Amino acid sequence: MAVCQLTFGKRAISFEPNPRQEEFMKADARYVLYGGAKGGGKSFICRWKATFLCLKYPGIRILVLRKTFPELRQNHQLPLQKDLNGVATFKESEKVFIFPNGSRIQLGFCDTDSDVFQYIGVEYDVMFIDEATLMTEYQLEMLKSCVRGVNGFPKRTYYATNPGGPGHAYLKRLFIDRQFREKENPDNYVFIPAKVFDNTALMEAQPDYVDQLESLPEDLRRAYLDGDWNIFAGQYFTEWDPSLHIIEPFVMPPSWRRYLTLDYGLDMLACYWIAVDEYGRAYVYRELYQSGLIVSEAAAKIMQINREMNENIFASYAPPDLWNRRNDTGKSAAEIFAESGLYLARATNNRVQGWYNLKEWLHPAIGEQGQKTCALKIFKNCTNLIRCLPLLQFDEKDPNDTKREPHEITHAPDAIRYFVAGRPMPAQKPIYGEPSNYSYEDEVKNFLDYGRD
Repeated sequence: MAVCQLTFGKRAISFEPNPRQEEFMKADARYVLYGGAKGGGKSFICRWKATFLCLKYPGIRILVLRKTFPELRQNHQLPLQKDLNGVATFKESEKVFIFPNGSRIQLGFCDTDSDVFQYIGVEYDVMFIDEATLMTEYQLEMLKSCVRGVNGFPKRTYYATNPGGPGHAYLKRLFIDRQFREKENPDNYVFIPAKVFDNTALMEAQPDYVDQLESLPEDLRRAYLDGDWNIFAGQYFTEWDPSLHIIEPFVMPPSWRRYLTLDYGLDMLACYWIAVDEYGRAYVYRELYQSGLIVSEAAAKIMQINREMNENIFASYAPPDLWNRRNDTGKSAAEIFAESGLYLARATNNRVQGWYNLKEWLHPAIGEQGQKTCALKIFKNCTNLIRCLPLLQFDEKDPNDTKREPHEITHAPDAIRYFVAGRPMPAQKPIYGEPSNYSYEDEVKNFLDYGRD
């Protein structure tokens, strides 16, 4: 393990980084995420790297951020004042360390969305955002726009964090799931996982720290000890298990009953095709996830897929607000869908009951052969549903409901909620022997009568 030494004139400070910290010190990608679990030495290595860059690049401007000022003071200001005593001048009023070579480490906090505006007009060469998931996607997007300039210094943003919090979905998409949007270059994003076991200094100083993490509730333990980004504090669907719920696509029997369910807005159409077998198990097998479509365009997209696949869709579920009449046309979205040949069934919008139902569908159970299974499985090609469903968090104001923000991740889960709220019927079990006179009209009647007293 290499020793890292920083020289300040006649004074030298050295430390021995662990392998993960050494990897972070050498990282030079445009965006780097470090951490994933508690106790990985995130704040420490951020301070050291910021200092290293100030010495290497005279005149460089660096911003170190935490969510709140008390966190900033405890985790960065006080340690840096100790480490840089006699090396850099600290201006309390400006919260800035100024080095003799002109380099600067600016300290800041960003508690609310409006706090970003104090940084928007300033150019920084490098930014460190500590505990980044505690900030919102809006904050993180706005802040990274501050890293700019025409000088020759590197332009980089470093994130250090654990799973969980408002920014979890944003960082998970980029660094863990690696699902990139237009103009997001995959080569610019590097994830360096770090766990408590990597932090040899902490393990030696506090050997019982692992026991503390082991004693946490299951969701917190998986997030803070294992660095599991698929589960975190505040996660609504703690039942989520990728190894159980995500499956490889396969050819399904034509006898399985097909359904369609959707959530529509101009910002996003989330539409899913679902097949239900004779045991009542559902398989989400196709996804249409696209923004910017007006109602007629959304209807045309769906109907085109239906025609190409030539599937008999038993019922198509949609939220009640699609039956509201629009001021521009005097028609409801449901009417426009119907004009395109897609007749929708109005799903109930009881959010809490719908989420509870979905929890039951996701809950692990023992199958007919004694194997672990569940009532809802998702083909791995439905990438946006797989990304968004586990990211829903409890609403602090109503812990029975989910948060409605960030709005981008709610469309796909809402569509599935409408499906389970529709109480879909299982496929008919195959009848061997005499042919059945049971007609499609009988099926529809039974469907409409299903659940009635």
